[in-house]
Amino acid sequence: MVDYRKMWQDLNMDIEAHDQLCKVLPQAFGDVYLSQKNQPEGMAYYTTAVLNIHGIRPAELVEAQKSGTKIFGTFCVYVPDEIIFAAGGIATGLCGGSQFWVSSGEKVLPTNTCSLIKASIGARLDRTCPFFSIADIFVGETTCDGKKKAWEILNKYTPVYVMNLPQQKRAKDVANWAQEIREFLAKAEEVTGNKVTTESLNRAIKLVNDKRRALQRLYSFRKLSNPPISGKDCLLISQIAFYDDPARFTEMTNKLCDELDQRVQNGVGVYAPNAKRILFTGTPMAIPNWKLHHIVESESVAVVGEETCTGIRYFDNLVDENQTTLEGMINALAERYMKINCACFTPNSARIEDIKRYVREYGADGVIDANLKFCTLYDIEGYTVERALKEAGVAVLGLETDYSDGDFAQLRTRVEAFLEILNV
Repeated sequence: MVDYRKMWQDLNMDIEAHDQLCKVLPQAFGDVYLSQKNQPEGMAYYTTAVLNIHGIRPAELVEAQKSGTKIFGTFCVYVPDEIIFAAGGIATGLCGGSQFWVSSGEKVLPTNTCSLIKASIGARLDRTCPFFSIADIFVGETTCDGKKKAWEILNKYTPVYVMNLPQQKRAKDVANWAQEIREFLAKAEEVTGNKVTTESLNRAIKLVNDKRRALQRLYSFRKLSNPPISGKDCLLISQIAFYDDPARFTEMTNKLCDELDQRVQNGVGVYAPNAKRILFTGTPMAIPNWKLHHIVESESVAVVGEETCTGIRYFDNLVDENQTTLEGMINALAERYMKINCACFTPNSARIEDIKRYVREYGADGVIDANLKFCTLYDIEGYTVERALKEAGVAVLGLETDYSDGDFAQLRTRVEAFLEILNV
């Protein structure tokens, strides 16, 4: 096994604190994932990736930096990775899904801030996330007020570039987002020293689209009456997608899907016959946030999809690959990214229609609307989501949680009661 301690030391990480984190992750991963039966063999790749998440990919990024490649740390699915890769940079996700980092974040943030923001800030401040230490620049966006102020804190440590996301989806808002992408393209060129060309942007669009296609193929298996892969495994794969080399991720995910094709032909599934099917909606589930999936699937229930930014929203639409000019490609990027239905938009009726469509496509018996505590946007929109689903005759359970395990028993009780309703 490779020892990455020298790399972590060179990145000025707090080794002692990081050692404590490294003791927690394998135990949590083992309890949630390695206890599963009948996992596809192809999941071994993602298991290796997550158990070495602070080693394998960071080491690759460090090597890339040595050759002059710039690393862009991104927080949100609205940041167009295509621009970064077209400029010769590398886009990577950052840390923000563990309770381990929350207390450090609370040293500079109010306690009534969502866990995702507190954990992200905490991971940077306590120097226990290599991705934060490696990134040459962070790219933020204006999806919520908490994030907007968090960027000001992070900017004291590493340069932060903020993209101003419109809050409505009128034609002029899409045009404004296209202008934001143009300005981000100029920034990416400045940081990398490379010019974005029609050829490089075309290649980058196809690179990221191929990753989306692989995830679309993966999630199509969850629509089947006898899914050959668990919801927990699919969640893990989509989480890894934010960090992994995109071409390699696409290759490995398609390879896994080939195995799933064979499992389908052989009638191999991972759930009991006629298992109830749950669709999640709500806030992102950043790695290693697997709590709710674990609770639900421990009840012999299938999690068949996630209408979240770490789920279907991440890959649901492709960028038009038929544009031949730089301007056409930028407009195509703007149109694709503005189709993502975050709760920051008003009105946001398209998200409601998405959820109802996914209920049909994935054959869900019920929806769990799971939101992080103190996420005002999704908390308030939860009212609209639950009302619309009930009017459509869809059973729905609203849950509010954070990254701690303190509410595990309470959540399990509420989930069990909801499942009893579905079984009536």
